[in-house]
Amino acid sequence: MHPYQDLDEKHFWATAVAQRTMDGIDRLWEPKFRIRRKTKVATYGSCFAQHIGRALHGRGFHWLITEPGPSGLSKEAAKQFNYGVFSARTGNIYTASLLQQWVDWALGEKTVPEEIWQAGDRFFDPFRPRIEPDGFQSREELVRSREGAIRAFRSSIVDADVFVFTLGLTESWFNRADGYEYPMCPGTVAGTFDAGRHVFLNQQYQFVRSRLVDAIRKMRAANPRLKILLTVSPVPLTATASGNHVLVATTQSKSVLRAVAGSLQDQLRFVDYFPSYEIITAPPFQGKFYEKNQRSVTPEGVNHVMATFFKCLSETFDKDGPAPAEGKSKEASSNDTKVSEEDIVCEEELLDAFSPR
Repeated sequence: MHPYQDLDEKHFWATAVAQRTMDGIDRLWEPKFRIRRKTKVATYGSCFAQHIGRALHGRGFHWLITEPGPSGLSKEAAKQFNYGVFSARTGNIYTASLLQQWVDWALGEKTVPEEIWQAGDRFFDPFRPRIEPDGFQSREELVRSREGAIRAFRSSIVDADVFVFTLGLTESWFNRADGYEYPMCPGTVAGTFDAGRHVFLNQQYQFVRSRLVDAIRKMRAANPRLKILLTVSPVPLTATASGNHVLVATTQSKSVLRAVAGSLQDQLRFVDYFPSYEIITAPPFQGKFYEKNQRSVTPEGVNHVMATFFKCLSETFDKDGPAPAEGKSKEASSNDTKVSEEDIVCEEELLDAFSPR
């Protein structure tokens, strides 16, 4: 007798992968905790995280929105001004250390920096540089908006049952003197780059892990019932400041993030990991879920990821499967996850504008 003798077929590459079609690869996730329709789920992270909230909403689950748009705001205007993108109007939170920074502000651990960028008569938030596409009319308006987002972010911590965070990047930019982080390199989306003030850091495993653990510990102190669901974005880097080829840089970043997520899933009972990254990038899927640019995920890829998410929840916790959203068929609910890349708000993609042609 030996440990491999009685393993289930899902534990062997031949039976779990090689002998199956793409659609036949199943049981990729055994969720630790149940997500019911009434479960309040907050979502944040990189661009790919936006699909999760929309899929939850489309299936009739409780996507927790703590900073809704003004009454009567059209769908197009809501997208333009970043309402309903994440649970609060934070913009993309690409790194674990950016999450930690938002948690520290929301829970009063640290004071929000006073830095504000000005271009002509418009004002831009360094920590949400595209939240208002044309900038704010005044410093006061900007500060009020930022304070509102921080309050809403705190509400999403203390009110949520599950906090979903999609890790996107290890490459990051910091204020050299004061140590706070920007979501984008100053000068790319807004602001002015200053090599004396702005410093690049490609975060390594221990740095990422320690920042994520600290953020989770503080969130759990504020809300002891909170469970954490981690994912890793399958979207490659638009550009890299690491000095490496962008393909090599992407592999390094995603490998670090995946290793951190796996470590916390293994060691913390209230942390789980959903393999959206593997579903898009693994060899058996043959790159078919990427657009021609080999970077953007197709609507079919997003739909496959989210269908796997709900199927695994159903197989683990509900033998009959979750009922479709009220007034919708199961087929219609599934189609709600088919979101065009044009519907996704992603500041990092703007780096493509600086590519030599």
